[in-house]
This record gives sequence, C-alpha cells and structure tokens, in this order.
Amino acid sequence: MKQILQQYAAYNTWANQRLFGCILTLSEEQADLEIISSFSSLKRTVLHMWDAESIWWQRLKLSERINRPGEDFKGSMAELARNLGRQSAEWLDWVSNASDNQIQHVFAYQNNRKEQFKQPVYEMLLHLFNHGTYHRGQLVTMLRQLGVEKIPETDFIVFCRKK
Repeated sequence: MKQILQQYAAYNTWANQRLFGCILTLSEEQADLEIISSFSSLKRTVLHMWDAESIWWQRLKLSERINRPGEDFKGSMAELARNLGRQSAEWLDWVSNASDNQIQHVFAYQNNRKEQFKQPVYEMLLHLFNHGTYHRGQLVTMLRQLGVEKIPETDFIVFCRKK
C-alpha cells in the first residue's frame, strides 16, 4: 500500500508542476477570466485544489481549527502554484516517511458541514490524489476554452513511463 501511495503522491506533485508550467505562461487576467466550470476561473480552481490539500493536511494533523488558505489569498497565480506545490511536497514527504501503522490508522475528522467521520488514512490519501486529478482535468478543459493548444499530458501512465 505504501508504495502505491508514494507513487500517487509523486504523481500528484509531477502532474501539478507540468500543468502549472502551462498555466503560468498565461497572464493574470487570463487566470482570472470567468469560464463556466465547477469553479469560475483557472485561479479559483487552483485555489480550491490548494484549500483541499491543506484542509486534509490539517485534519490529518488533528488541527482544532481548520484554516482555508484560499479564503484570504490575494497573490498571483505564480504564488498560488508555489503554495500548492509546497503542500503537495509535504504530502509526498509525509507518505514517504509514514509507517504502515500511520497509513492504516483510522482517524476522526469532521467535514465542512460538521458531520463526523472515521476513516483510514490511506482512503483519505487516495481521495486526495484522485481529487487533484479530477480538477486538473477541469483545468485542461478551461485552458482549451482559453485557446491554449499546447497542454502537457498529465495522465498517470505518462508519469509511470517517465520514471
């Protein structure tokens, strides 16, 4: 299990870096341009991705008060990409250094609606990395709507082939 989670954590970091390399060639105006999707712009989608990774991190660390870093964020897309990159690197580091017991550990948390749950850490990690994949797909569609033609492949199999 740990090897698979390490691979997914590394993939998550790699795929974000590849896609942000493309996104960061755009202007701030393009990053903020309203596009119909789950979130209304490239920047808002990336903010959501950062919030999600950060919120799960805080839950894992048993933080009493969950902070959404995207709520007060006023920086550039480049700063946002760096922040999400740092958070993704923290996940990779945590998974790489976690014991089997830590990965199997059942932890309690509450969602945004204050509902209580208990789940093994590995299920949360699989959700987290899958969540990133889902939103990177949305980002690709948004980039196409902005007329971007050269978008890097971020499929898991491409990551595996490059190792």
